[in-house]
Amino acid sequence: MMTNFATIRRSVKKMQNIERMLNDASLTSITKKERLTMSREYQKLEKQLGGIANLNRLPAAIFIVDIHHEHIAVAEAHRLGLRTFGMVDTNSDPMEVDFAIPANDDASKSIAIITNYMAEAIRQGLGRAQAARSEKERKKRLPATNVFLSSF
Repeated sequence: MMTNFATIRRSVKKMQNIERMLNDASLTSITKKERLTMSREYQKLEKQLGGIANLNRLPAAIFIVDIHHEHIAVAEAHRLGLRTFGMVDTNSDPMEVDFAIPANDDASKSIAIITNYMAEAIRQGLGRAQAARSEKERKKRLPATNVFLSSF
């Protein structure tokens, strides 16, 4: 998917166009059969692409739960030069990812704990980055004042 991102973006735009047409109440010129066909196509695209519909660019890094099972994603990330974080079980080679997290990648509880921790760390990092950007913008907007104090 990542190495074929332009085609994926076109499919996402097609899905969004179909959704807009189906939600448009003024669209009465199509027949019931055409509407049903469009609806089915939208459902198929939503199932395949729904999770990445808001993705505008390639990510800087990817997190992989089972690097043995998702070997294609690991290979694509390496091909594109993306950082990889991955849960690595005893049946996987930790050298395949940049940052290996030793964990049981088969147990749902283990996966939930680690992915929740990662998601919270990302939220905190994004919050800090946003705070730094707004502080930088605030400093830009402040007028530069030179205060001259003299003692007379």
